[in-house]
Amino acid sequence: MIYIQLFMAFFVSNILGYGGGPASIPLIQKEVVDHYHWLTVKEFSEMLAIGNALPGPIATKMAGFIGYQQAGILGSVIALFATIAPSVLLLVILLRILFKYKDSPNVKKMTNYIRPVIAILLGLMAYEFFMNSYGDSGIWQTLFLVAASFLLLEKLRVHPAFVIVGALVYGAVFLA
Repeated sequence: MIYIQLFMAFFVSNILGYGGGPASIPLIQKEVVDHYHWLTVKEFSEMLAIGNALPGPIATKMAGFIGYQQAGILGSVIALFATIAPSVLLLVILLRILFKYKDSPNVKKMTNYIRPVIAILLGLMAYEFFMNSYGDSGIWQTLFLVAASFLLLEKLRVHPAFVIVGALVYGAVFLA
């Protein structure tokens, strides 16, 4: 049963997550945290932070980790397959149609309508992470990390991987 649940959780999340990793992360969170209760919000946010520090697509890293955690190597393989299966199916089935209509104004409009939805989903996820961090670490630690991350990313243009590693080190030293 766990194999079917793993497949469905990642297949549904990735078939509905139009736009790649950032679009599918809130959907994966909904399945993994809210529906199946495999992880808490805190565990999910920590896994997401570590996954973002590693190279490669975030959805496959998350699928591999959660699949392995829940059902070992076979669970990891099933979750990874479920993550890439929607893309493979769409490429195989719809390749000709996509090439035929890729410059269509209607397709461009559809993409423009989907972007705000993705932004809202990411904003809600960030809000949940912030509230979880605030509850666990306190307002001053949370505000410090938010301000330091903003400064490093936006003003000093430090690579996000270094900011994530720095936050992990800070958390290990000061919040453990």
